[in-house]
Amino acid sequence: MFDSLKDKLGSFREDVEETAEEKAAEAESEDAAEEAEAVEEADAEADATEQTAADATAEATAAAARSDATQPEGDDAEHGAETETGGGEPGSDAEGDSGGADVAGAVTDTVAEDDDDGGPGFAKRAKSFATGQTVIEEEDLEAPLEELEMALLQSDVEFSVAQEIMATLREELVGETHRFTKSTTGVVQRALKNALLEVISVGQFDFDEHVAEADKPLTIVFTGVNGVGKTTSIAKMARYFEERGLSTVLANGDTYRAGANEQIEEHAEALDKKIITHEQGGDPAAVIYDAVEYAEANDVDVVLGDTAGRLHTSDDLMEQLSKIDRVVEPDMTLFVDEAVAGQDAVQRAKQFNDAAEIDGAVLTKADADAQGGAAISIAHVTGKPILFLGTGQGYDDIEPFDPEELVDRLLGIDG
Repeated sequence: MFDSLKDKLGSFREDVEETAEEKAAEAESEDAAEEAEAVEEADAEADATEQTAADATAEATAAAARSDATQPEGDDAEHGAETETGGGEPGSDAEGDSGGADVAGAVTDTVAEDDDDGGPGFAKRAKSFATGQTVIEEEDLEAPLEELEMALLQSDVEFSVAQEIMATLREELVGETHRFTKSTTGVVQRALKNALLEVISVGQFDFDEHVAEADKPLTIVFTGVNGVGKTTSIAKMARYFEERGLSTVLANGDTYRAGANEQIEEHAEALDKKIITHEQGGDPAAVIYDAVEYAEANDVDVVLGDTAGRLHTSDDLMEQLSKIDRVVEPDMTLFVDEAVAGQDAVQRAKQFNDAAEIDGAVLTKADADAQGGAAISIAHVTGKPILFLGTGQGYDDIEPFDPEELVDRLLGIDG
């Protein structure tokens, strides 16, 4: 299901990852060069400091030698020595001899402290700890985003929806706050997931919870053009409710189509369900209204009403739907169309929603849809959620629509 769209999303992710990895590799190479340069500068600085200390020591030694050479001999020497020592503390001559060593020690200590504090070029070496990181700029995404936008449009995603996805991806992936290491899969995948969920999850609500809390009977009317699986979807929903302990009655509001009564009657017989019908050409609103009265009188939980499905350009059809909305006041109106119809399904959903506001959609033949355009677009365009996917011909082949599960499937994320 939606395999083609899945492949296109995967291609976008790979393109962005490749760009990020190339930039990370370049950054790593630059940081390594800067680190080598910093080490070389630090070594040169240390050598210079050591030479300074050696020079200072040699100078102190020479000074001490000159001092010894100028001392007086004999009595004068002793007198000089007494005079020398008389005004100072014993051992002061030793302090004088250690002067050069003190200078050298101070210089050595300074070098040691400098090294402990990071030394010259420390900022450059510190930068190397960020090796492998880079920032994705907008120009890095320009080509991948153009390709993705074209891929979405080719997959029948509605134009405004594609634009919304592009905007979200730019917001998620571009900017100083979005940093990437060589392993960028998680970052790009998260951005894609957020962008898709933002358009697919519009208006989503818990259908089962809504049904459980609603007053009974709950009336659900199904709209959509002929041939998209509307009547079969009603039968599937009857089975769905039965499995959840809820009783149903079917109503054939498609009173103009030849064979419509026979088709829904076959389903009702197969499922052992009560059906309310009128003769061909009768008032659709009256049929569904009678079904609601039957449900009230017989404690039936849910009324499932079919409607006519002539082409969505028919003014008569839209007026008919508006009348059902006014007379019956259904609790829910669900739009049914084929997932494989793509853009046509999206446009029909908009027009049916204008005629009699829908509460959600059911997409049939989802198992045969490689593109996924309708599934991506309908909720965003109508503001109403997709609630169910038809995945086969059997009565059990219908599943609640889970936006997050669909996006995970599209992105290849394991549950």
